[in-house]
Amino acid sequence: MTTLRTPVEMIDTHQHLWMMSERAYDWISPDYGPLYDDFGPERVAADIEEAGVTGTVLVQAADTYEDTFYMLSVADRVPSVLGVVAWAPLDRFEEARAALDLYALSPLVKGVRCLTHNYEDPRWILGESVDRSVSLLAPRSLALDMVSVLDEHLRTVAEVAERHPDLTVVLDHMAKPPIATEGWEPWATLIAEVAQRPNTVVKLSGLNTASKPEWTAADWTRYVDHVVENFGSSRMMMGSDWPVSILAGDFVGVWRAQREVIAKLSGDEQDDILFRTARRVYGL
Repeated sequence: MTTLRTPVEMIDTHQHLWMMSERAYDWISPDYGPLYDDFGPERVAADIEEAGVTGTVLVQAADTYEDTFYMLSVADRVPSVLGVVAWAPLDRFEEARAALDLYALSPLVKGVRCLTHNYEDPRWILGESVDRSVSLLAPRSLALDMVSVLDEHLRTVAEVAERHPDLTVVLDHMAKPPIATEGWEPWATLIAEVAQRPNTVVKLSGLNTASKPEWTAADWTRYVDHVVENFGSSRMMMGSDWPVSILAGDFVGVWRAQREVIAKLSGDEQDDILFRTARRVYGL
């Protein structure tokens, strides 16, 4: 087993919480097995401590204000929660502006995300009304998180970053590389094209659920190496993707594997990924 250094801090930049007993999460059905349940901060507290995580960023799990304000209520009472990536109705400009103005008053709201990977149109965020709303984010010091599960999503991420050079665009889960099938293209070329936009940042997260069931950190090496080569450690940050991650592992095991896959980097580079990039990008 790889011996891991002890960093000053570690920030989990991609954690979800949801309480299905209290509010709707349309995408979570019984088909998701263990995810069809309540996941509050108490369920992950011991794992966070065991893994050595010192702070977390909560990321929206539903396109609703209810989900956002639930996360804010948790952040208000749980000291380890350092920030929230909220939802806003980006396709309704006036309402989005009002919501973003409200969020900008909170020291906890650090960014915005919509579940665009579930939308029928993979280029939804490039629509005229949505694009106007996206232009409101940077002046309010808010980042834009984006999920990519299709090739067209990655092309869209690059275009959003090109249109809005002052906006920090955060690509979640390394755009889910085809690890399970040991695929490479077009993922490798498309993510390298995203990296050419200097205002893009990528999360090292969600790789276990993109892998075969009996995965190891070694399965991820060439994918992570490719991202490091193109983005550099200063534009990478770590996330657990809990509780989605429990579909193919457990919090502590997945977090350790992600640390193992970057263990060959210098201490400074590891610190970038483990906490420095997060502090800069999200203003933690």
